[in-house]
Amino acid sequence: MSPYELAVGLRYVRSRKGSGRNTFISFIALISMAGIALGVAALIVVLSVMNGFQHELRTRILSVASHVEIRGLPDLADWRSVAQAARAQPRVVAAAPFVLGQGMLSAADVNRGVLVRGIDPALEDTVADIGRSMRQGALADLAPGEFGIVVGTELARALGVRLGDAVVLITPQGTVTPAGTLPRVRSFRVVGIFEIGMYEFDSGLAITHLDDARRLYRVEGVSGVRLKLDDLFAAPSVARSLARAMPVDVDVRDWTQSHANFFRAVAIEKRVMFIILTLIVAVAAFNIVSAQVMVVTDKQADIAILRTLGAAPSSILAIFVIQGALIGIIGTLIGVAGGVALAANVDVVVPAIERAFSIQFLDKSVYYISELPSQLQRNDVVTIAGIALGLALVATLYPAWKAARVNPAAALRYE
Repeated sequence: MSPYELAVGLRYVRSRKGSGRNTFISFIALISMAGIALGVAALIVVLSVMNGFQHELRTRILSVASHVEIRGLPDLADWRSVAQAARAQPRVVAAAPFVLGQGMLSAADVNRGVLVRGIDPALEDTVADIGRSMRQGALADLAPGEFGIVVGTELARALGVRLGDAVVLITPQGTVTPAGTLPRVRSFRVVGIFEIGMYEFDSGLAITHLDDARRLYRVEGVSGVRLKLDDLFAAPSVARSLARAMPVDVDVRDWTQSHANFFRAVAIEKRVMFIILTLIVAVAAFNIVSAQVMVVTDKQADIAILRTLGAAPSSILAIFVIQGALIGIIGTLIGVAGGVALAANVDVVVPAIERAFSIQFLDKSVYYISELPSQLQRNDVVTIAGIALGLALVATLYPAWKAARVNPAAALRYE
């Protein structure tokens, strides 16, 4: 590309003088540029929000769940030997036992179904981050034999209980009496309240001490062992390796299996939104075709003069490719700047809109995450900008090819 071709292309882009037809062509080019900018910005913001959802969902789930779980069928009688065997894996950094059961918490006239998890407070902090999510009390307040319980904020609100209040836990395992089988009932004292930020956990999980849970559910061993790895993305390979090494009466599952539906749904939504918004960029980019075709028609006399002065068809092609590509480049740059600025400040913009219009985009009782997170990734920005520039460049090829094929004699015949 010669400086001459670049200078002529830039002059055509800057030119605003002439008839109403020229003004109309410039308006179409401006609309095309705005469309590309809007599509690029929307793509960056949406993909950043999707990345944020993936990160937040993974972080919040793993603050309660674990990287890998080894469950007994039906239980593990000697969990310490299982934990020791699991720690032999290089990537396993911690192990903790747990007892899992279902029950119903009751306070006053309110009943709520819950998932009860018995833990060893000293070991639990090594495999999960729920201790960091405590709003009142601490996991260390769970002492064996005292029948303390830690509940989520939503569950505490639904039951109307506070720190120190008593709740009744009813388990489905019955006690046989002369009058028949009766549900097992036990009074617990609330010693802690946590808030994960996911309604599923905050409203349906109750935590008690491992020994109290074993006594309540009459379990000799434990339900399983939870493992923490040095790399959470290595969980599938570690789980497969452990499954081969463990006895046949245990089940080994990693976090990608336990919560696969959540992550697959977000990944699919991200792909679909990427395709839909790319089509917006494509429509805006191909508006360049109509604008450039009109420019070629309007500039046929200029093209003919350039040809008679010795300009080659390839030079004419380059001039109009430059003109169309600059529309795409400017639109893409504006879109990238706007999209990055908005994606980086979603946590400020969205609450401001919610306050201004008295609305809430994500109801915590419906959605797993009640805030709109954002995680800007360089690869996404580069990919989006590349696609937008590529589409804009492709859109200029036909008009530029048409300009290169203009016959000078025919174009100057009626001038």
